Amino acid sequence: MDEPDAQTLGPRDRRTDALGDLSVLPDETVCAILEYLTPRDVARFACVSSVMYILCNEEPLWMSLCLKSLNGPLQYKGSWKKTALYVEHLPSEYEEPCRKPLYFDGFNSLFLYRRLYRSNTTLDGFSFDKGTVERKEDLSLEEFYHQYEGKKPVLVTGLADNWPARHAWTTDQLLLNYGDTAFRISQKSAQKILMKFKDYVSYMKLQHDEDPLYIFDDKFGEVAPGLLKDYSVPHLFQEDFFDVLGRDERPPFRWLIIGPERSGASWHVDPALTSAWNTLLCGRKRWALYPPGRVPMGVTVHVNDEDGDVNVETPSSLQWWLDFYPLLADEDKPIECTQLPGETIFVPSGWWHCVLNLETTIAVTQNFANSKNFEFVCLDMAPGYQHKGVCRAGLLAFGEGSFEDADKNIFSGEDDCSYSELTRKEKRVRIQKPGDDPNFEGTITSASKRYNVWKQDFSYDINFLSMFLDKERDHYNSPWSLGNCMGQREMREWLSRLWVGKPGMRELIWKGACLALNADKWLERLTEICAFHDLPSPSDDDRLPIGTGSNPVYLMENHVIKIFVEGGLEDSLYGIGTELEFYNLLHKVNSPLKNYIPDVLASGILYLENGSYTVVPWDGKGVPDVISKSNLVPEKCKVDGYPFGVWNKKQIEYRKAGMSMHELSSSARCSGIWPYIVTKRCKGKIFAQLRDGLSWEDTLSLASFLGEKLRNLHLLPLPPLDYSIFSDFEQHLELAYINCHMEAVPNNSNIQVEWEIFIKTLMKKRKDVTSRLSKWGDPIPNTLIEKVDEYIPDDFANLLNIFEGENGLKKVCKPCSWIHTDIMDDNIHMEPSSVTLRLSENAEHDGLVDDASNGHDDGLKGKSWCPSYILDFSDLSVGDPIMDLIPIYLDVFRGDPNLLKHFLKSYKLPFRRMSECESVEGGDKFGRLSYLTMCYCILHDENILGAIFGIWKELRTAKSWEEVELAVWGELNNYKGFP
Repeated sequence: MDEPDAQTLGPRDRRTDALGDLSVLPDETVCAILEYLTPRDVARFACVSSVMYILCNEEPLWMSLCLKSLNGPLQYKGSWKKTALYVEHLPSEYEEPCRKPLYFDGFNSLFLYRRLYRSNTTLDGFSFDKGTVERKEDLSLEEFYHQYEGKKPVLVTGLADNWPARHAWTTDQLLLNYGDTAFRISQKSAQKILMKFKDYVSYMKLQHDEDPLYIFDDKFGEVAPGLLKDYSVPHLFQEDFFDVLGRDERPPFRWLIIGPERSGASWHVDPALTSAWNTLLCGRKRWALYPPGRVPMGVTVHVNDEDGDVNVETPSSLQWWLDFYPLLADEDKPIECTQLPGETIFVPSGWWHCVLNLETTIAVTQNFANSKNFEFVCLDMAPGYQHKGVCRAGLLAFGEGSFEDADKNIFSGEDDCSYSELTRKEKRVRIQKPGDDPNFEGTITSASKRYNVWKQDFSYDINFLSMFLDKERDHYNSPWSLGNCMGQREMREWLSRLWVGKPGMRELIWKGACLALNADKWLERLTEICAFHDLPSPSDDDRLPIGTGSNPVYLMENHVIKIFVEGGLEDSLYGIGTELEFYNLLHKVNSPLKNYIPDVLASGILYLENGSYTVVPWDGKGVPDVISKSNLVPEKCKVDGYPFGVWNKKQIEYRKAGMSMHELSSSARCSGIWPYIVTKRCKGKIFAQLRDGLSWEDTLSLASFLGEKLRNLHLLPLPPLDYSIFSDFEQHLELAYINCHMEAVPNNSNIQVEWEIFIKTLMKKRKDVTSRLSKWGDPIPNTLIEKVDEYIPDDFANLLNIFEGENGLKKVCKPCSWIHTDIMDDNIHMEPSSVTLRLSENAEHDGLVDDASNGHDDGLKGKSWCPSYILDFSDLSVGDPIMDLIPIYLDVFRGDPNLLKHFLKSYKLPFRRMSECESVEGGDKFGRLSYLTMCYCILHDENILGAIFGIWKELRTAKSWEEVELAVWGELNNYKGFP
């Protein structure tokens, strides 16, 4: 420890000597840096000097360290340092002895003082209520819709008077009934935290945190279903467009909220611009609200130019009330109120709100999309970023001159598909902090001079906000914001179900689909294709794309039209080119699989030129003139045959493997050219619609069907390989893998070229696997993400058991085969079993069977269904056949090992011919099929791990990848196949 200077008259400032070069940094920055260290390193730093001792013993620091390293339910041990040391599993002899902490004079910190003050303050002084939110009793639905819905907040009394929760939801009663139930905790941590309610109650009594842990659990209905019986949705909020989705399908929408004094929700706008109601059962809450577009003081809005993701940087609820609220002039203060037990507050779409618990509170809240906010919800999930910035921050989202630029383009009405190269940027909108220049915001742009933001002359109108949509971006191939409340596939499915389930609301649903999906543009293109092929024009039932697929797909009366758009023109060409090559090969070799794939009626290319659409037929052979002019086709590819077939597609897969989201989105540029395919419509239903109503016998029949058909697919011969097309690929490899650990598989290694490109594509995906899994985040455990590099192999030659064959040629212990890659529940078709189906492989193809339902019969109960077709081969590739098991087992079988066994019994092909292989170097794991499959899951382009940890929730506390591997894929190690 540094010694005090005896010659000074008073205590000297010890900060400079104690921190050395770090003394130039403010305390806030030093504390932030310390949070990146491990608990053990922080303990070591505490011994460096007196000031570092003070900084390293701050409770907020140990709270952050503890939550980051937590792996399992949390138990608070009276202080965060003790809790963190407990989480570290330190031996008892290393526990900190019970002694008083050291104190040092000559050091003061306003930052630490404010934090200490907030941790120990009481909120009795907040009991006043000069509320500006209206209070209403016995509010009718008509009055609510006309005066408040979509317009302003309101406090309603009496809605919960008859709820059992009104009396049963007290701390003591919940402790008695749910003491051992683990609830989710809300904290500024990337990790999901669980705490048993009895431990949480103990924490509330002991803690002195400035931002206490807060139960904010959207899964409370699953872990404590009895709580759902204690309340009901008030009559004012019954309309909810998400109710067409099952509980597991809809985004999070209801939360149990329990928190002590000083806890709360910092400033935010509810996800997807949904509206919300919040009923308080116990305690008092202080609410502050601002209208849409008005960013509260002290809040920074980040809008990502690349994917439109919106992040809000905000002080804690308590900090805002203590540090910012007193600085506001009366005209700048928020709308506010104190909510009392039994009261329900309504928060309209897009409103900023902040909540502070004045004492221990218990509440329930639900978000919803209804006819009033539906278009805003769709707008929020539309691609682009400008409209998201404006929805959150109003016209402050624009920089100098940008509003004028937007104004020029808003009403152009041109279908201009030129694409400007974008770089990843963030638009930041900040409202001043104490001490900032008071003129910094408020008149920062010419746009805000035209619109007095502070007086809320900003228009939160759907027609106004939709003007800021990026007309060049398309839903199907633009980056998807991780902050959206649901994924792209889920949103398409939601709109499809609304279209079918709420026919009386179709005008409104169509408006939302046009905002989110560009549905009007795709309908124009569909109409042109129908006209060219003399097909009936789309009916009202047909004008919305169906399903969750990555391309717009339309179900017409007797046919299906798919327009290829995913990934941009280049990917679309290789998608349809490979599919058409595959269909041709099926019939050429007379594969029995052809009887279980819908007939292709037509295919071609639609393009826009000089404002008019043109259609040209194309069967995948040769290169149409419109494509030749697009500069996407190398000169050597302009040959007869299938220039966009599977072998050329493999090169594209290699080139794009490991690309960032920005690189992929930049390559997916809009070209005004769209390939398409028309197939015969199957009668019946897809498995996704039937899943819950199928008998076990029908499900077993489906497993057998898939095993049989996958066997036929994997036995199908591959197209001839023109080795000259890989010359550029070989040259590229010499430069691409200098730093990628590819020494084990050198360029001139004599491995079959089809396997060489497969292996090296995997190596590109391996390069950034940790960062990719970190971006996906929950439910993938952080502890496993940290171990992923040591789990997957450095040498993928070992993964595939490459061995020395004849003449020095290296072989792989399995065939390289066609793989579908995407057999999921919406790509399997089924028909009522009363119809005679073609279950024998030798049966003649007698066309599609029509039943009276025409695909729209919803009477599922009591029927028996039989699988009939496999759909959508646009993701076809060449590779390891075991990869096709991943979507089947996880999506179709939902991890049921009995269905997997039944599938394998019909599949009858080995996934590895071990008799041909020499001993595998590197240990037993390379001989396990489960290890091979788990590595494919980790390196998959889709978030397969999210599905795994969603099905096997108990694996979220797994200690190793081997534990996950054997739990999920262990059954494969018992399978030998039938060579």
